Amino acid sequence: METQIKRNAYEVVVVGGGTAGLTAALILGRSRRSVLVVDAGEPRNAPAAHMHGFPSRDGMPPAEFLAEVRREVTGYGVELVRDRVTAAEPDGDGEFEVTLEGGGRVHARRLIVATGLVDELPDIPGIAERWGADVIHCPFCHGYEFRDQPVGVLYRKAAGIHQAVLFSALSSDVTLFLDGTDEDELPDEHWQTLAVAGVAVVSGKVDGIEVTDDRLTGVHLEGGRVFPRSVLVVPPVMSPRDTLLTSLGARTKDTPAGPFVDVDPTGQTSVPGIWAVGNATGPAEQVVNAASAGYRAGVALHAQLLQSDLDREAERRRAGVFSPEGERAVARARAAV
Repeated sequence: METQIKRNAYEVVVVGGGTAGLTAALILGRSRRSVLVVDAGEPRNAPAAHMHGFPSRDGMPPAEFLAEVRREVTGYGVELVRDRVTAAEPDGDGEFEVTLEGGGRVHARRLIVATGLVDELPDIPGIAERWGADVIHCPFCHGYEFRDQPVGVLYRKAAGIHQAVLFSALSSDVTLFLDGTDEDELPDEHWQTLAVAGVAVVSGKVDGIEVTDDRLTGVHLEGGRVFPRSVLVVPPVMSPRDTLLTSLGARTKDTPAGPFVDVDPTGQTSVPGIWAVGNATGPAEQVVNAASAGYRAGVALHAQLLQSDLDREAERRRAGVFSPEGERAVARARAAV
């Protein structure tokens, strides 16, 4: 991946080089748009050894998957740079001046923000070190690998109940650890749901996990009790990396996981000229969903740019002014029909 940008203006700057951003760049590159992808190199699924649920790539290491997508994208002329966008300023004409942490500055007609989110974990010894291995959060991403094994779930209000129930479809031995929450705080309907699902409930504060031969083997409670478990499910606090979006005035919406930027079905935000895709828009955008969102954004953005070019050229023609760029836009539109 490049460390320096090659030009000072692009039709589209994609902020974030994960699955969503790269898929949008792939579609735009195939549409012969000039595209720069600015990748800070911090994919959410980096701790995981394998990814799942993506047809034809199930079980593939995430780093290997992204390397393959980068190879495909650059084959269409898309430029990738290892850097971080620190600011994007509207230029008054509906376009943007983008500043990079490394000191570069480029002009962009449109922006796609694919900066993802951060999983904030509880401050329990051992949790962060095992995250993505046998401390997990998603039954669809990693649950099958722990089928029929002793599963522990850390209570985090409704999210903990939801996860415990989902994992009960994969194992008959699921225990919910209340982690200091008083039993009386659980609504009656939660107790009924847990009972029907066959989920055991353990009171007390979790103060660590036990690891043997690089495998999680137990959940440790204050007072010394240890419950043998092969995996611990921890619903994290999911915080979107949305500083760039909110600084530009993008509207947010409330979700069960907290506020996320609001987008239309193509990923367009409330700010003209800015799209957001992937986990920056919600917690459920796993790899296959992120790819779909990137695809839709790339298609919609290309169509918008094309229509904008044609509208501008029509105005010039009405004024008796012709330009090579306009003629190329018209020819491109004809070829697309």
